Amino acid sequence: MSKRNMILTVVGIIVLFAGACYAQFELDSYLRRIINLCLIYAIIGLSMNLTNGFAGQFSLGQAGFMALGAYVVGVFTVPVELRANVFYAVPMNPLIADIQLPLWLALIFGGLLAALVAFLIGTPVLRLRGDYLAIATLGFSEIIRIVITNAQSFTNGALGIKDIPTINDVRYIFLATAFVFIFVTCLVNSSYGRAFKAIREDEIAAEAMGVGLFHHKCMAFMLSAFFAGIGGGLYATLLGTVDPKNFLFTLTYNFLLIIVLGGMGSITGSMLGSIIVTAGLEFLRVFDEPLELFGTTIPLFRPGFRMVIFSLLLMVCVLFWRKGIMGTEEFTWNKFVAFCKNPCKYFMRKGARNNG
Repeated sequence: MSKRNMILTVVGIIVLFAGACYAQFELDSYLRRIINLCLIYAIIGLSMNLTNGFAGQFSLGQAGFMALGAYVVGVFTVPVELRANVFYAVPMNPLIADIQLPLWLALIFGGLLAALVAFLIGTPVLRLRGDYLAIATLGFSEIIRIVITNAQSFTNGALGIKDIPTINDVRYIFLATAFVFIFVTCLVNSSYGRAFKAIREDEIAAEAMGVGLFHHKCMAFMLSAFFAGIGGGLYATLLGTVDPKNFLFTLTYNFLLIIVLGGMGSITGSMLGSIIVTAGLEFLRVFDEPLELFGTTIPLFRPGFRMVIFSLLLMVCVLFWRKGIMGTEEFTWNKFVAFCKNPCKYFMRKGARNNG
């Protein structure tokens, strides 16, 4: 990276953090919640992109890893004096009943637990490919959720965990998101990242060039689970409560949509996709409300209509950008300047390149 680009990047991060501070003090709690959700989903989407986009392994286990991180944060950050009210059906296991951790440490432990489970799962599963790997990881994700549901003395079972200290602070979640994105950017641009991309393009050729397939697949899978666990922990602090129904396998499809829309194999595409999907679904709620014009009720405006509008918008995006909005490319300052000069020409050229 040139000196100019390095300076611009630092300035860009400072400007974005200033924007986060502005949002924290000037916007209402609803808008702050949407921004925080976009940032958290960006972390989880990027974690999924690390496996699916960069390493080329079709994994659908993100909801399970997210649940592990969320429950670790939920179990160990609830104040000790409130735990009797939370675990009223089955008493909390005495091994952990008196252990309370600060949020940052609970987030790390949640990520490490998710990475450990990913290693145990990945040892047999990563020998599969394609749809078989997707089905296997999806099955393990459901197994994790069922285990959480039945481990009542540790997780409070189907009742979930409430009274989790909440953080609706855009500044802190922005810093966590920025750290994850910087780390993954450095990883992707390292020799490990080049090995991931080589495996994605052609496993046989990568192995012939000396790339250890299982080693790098397992590394990508564990790092993906680690960041999904951290994202799940932040998700728990945003909601203030967790239960097994928050982590149904359908949640994974939201993140799959994010990375497909933003671009499989694009770091900045993960952020862009998370903003479009998360904020788009929220701001289109206006189409779910009844609308009257000149005393006449418009029949189309009813609950669920926003999903029709959102689906149509997604279809338009897919038609123009088959590999996602960013494809496998990344944001650069040179491209930013070209976009500012002529946005229409830039997108038309990009769409033609993606379709080709």
